[in-house]
Amino acid sequence: MKAQSIFIASIIALLTTSCTKKEPIDDLINDRLERSVQQYELMAESLRNQPDRLPRTIDKEGKLVSSGSDWWCSGFMPGTLWYLYEYGKDEKMLDAARDYTARVEKEKYNKGTHDLGFMLYCSFGNGYRLTGDTAYRSALLTGAESLATRFNPITGCIKSWNSNEKWQFPVIIDNMMNLEFLLWASEASGNPTFKDICISHANKTIENHFRSDYSSYHVISYDTITGSVEKKNTHQGYNDESAWARGQAWGLYGYTVMYRETKDPAYLEQAKHIAGFIINHPRLPADKIPYWDFDAPEIPDAKRDASAGAIIASALIELSGYVDKELGKQYLNVAETQIRTLSSPEYFAEKGTNGNFILKHSVGHLPGNSEVDVPLTYADYYYIEALLRYKNLNLAN
Repeated sequence: MKAQSIFIASIIALLTTSCTKKEPIDDLINDRLERSVQQYELMAESLRNQPDRLPRTIDKEGKLVSSGSDWWCSGFMPGTLWYLYEYGKDEKMLDAARDYTARVEKEKYNKGTHDLGFMLYCSFGNGYRLTGDTAYRSALLTGAESLATRFNPITGCIKSWNSNEKWQFPVIIDNMMNLEFLLWASEASGNPTFKDICISHANKTIENHFRSDYSSYHVISYDTITGSVEKKNTHQGYNDESAWARGQAWGLYGYTVMYRETKDPAYLEQAKHIAGFIINHPRLPADKIPYWDFDAPEIPDAKRDASAGAIIASALIELSGYVDKELGKQYLNVAETQIRTLSSPEYFAEKGTNGNFILKHSVGHLPGNSEVDVPLTYADYYYIEALLRYKNLNLAN
C-alpha cells in the first residue's frame, strides 16, 4: 500500500505542479543543497564517537544502521560529505569528510571485492580532487592495484563476486561503475594496464550483458577455462529476464564515463541506447523515478527506487553534454523532472528525520528482503552529485 500511496502522491504532485508555477530549478537546487548540508552535519555527528563505523540505512524503528569499512557502500557517505564541502566550502564539512574518508583507508588492500571504486574513488577520489592531498593519491593507487588483481585475461573481465556453487566467474553490471577508478589510476600513474583492463571489461560487457532492446542482465557468469558465457541471471532483479532498474542505471552511468575517458564512439552509442531504453520505457512513471524493476509484476503498486532515479539523473546530465542539442535537451528534461521529484516532500527528508539520510524510498535487494523502502547512502551520493552537475551546467551557460 505504501508503494501505491507514493504513486498517487506523485500523480497529485504532478497535477498540482502543472497548475502552479514551478520553483526555479536553481533556487530549488540551492535550497536542497543547504538542507542537505544541515542533514549531513547531523549524520556525521551521530557516529563521531564510533571511529570504525559508517552509515548504511535505518531499521524498522527508524534507527541508524551502520557498517564497517568493508561494506560495499562505505565510500558513499564520505563522498557525499566531500560534495557538500565542494558546494559550501564549510570547514566543519571538510573536517567530517576527512574523518569519514580515513575510516575507509584500510580497504585499499582489499583484493576480495570489485567495489573499490565505490569504496575508495567516491571518498579518496573526491578528497584528492578537492584538496590535492598526496596521501589520498597514494591510497588510491594502492587500491587500484588491489582491484586490478581481480581481472582475468581469459574472461576479459574483472571478477565481481568470488566463485561459488552457482557461478564460476560472476560479473555484475554494477562493476561498470568501478572502471572510472581504474581509468583515473591509469592516467595518474602512467600505467596503461589499468586502462586496458577497463576497455576489455567494458567491451565484454557490451557483448554479453545486453539484450537486443539494450536492457541489461544483472549477472553474467563466465567459464574460467574457455572464457565463454555459462549463465545469464539476476540476483537483485525480479527474474533473469527482467530489467532491474538500478542495473540499468549502472550501465547508463558506466558507459557515459567510458566515453568521457576514452572518446570511443561505441561507448557513446551504448550510453545513448541505454538512455533510450530507460526514458522511453512505457513503465517509467511520469515523475521519472523508476519502479525497482521495470518488469515488477505488481506495477503500479511496486516499490520505487530513489537510488536508481538519482543515478539516472546524474548520468543523463553528463550525457547531455556529449550528444546533439535536441537529444541533450530531452535528457536534461528527464533529469530535471527526477531532481524535482526527489526534492519533493515525498522523497526528501526533513532535517533530523530519516536517520539523517537525505532521501527516502530506495530499494536495495527486494528479492532478499534487504533494505527495502529505506534510505541508502548511494541514493544520497548520486542525488547530491546530480544537483551539483545541474547547478554547474547552468553556471556554464
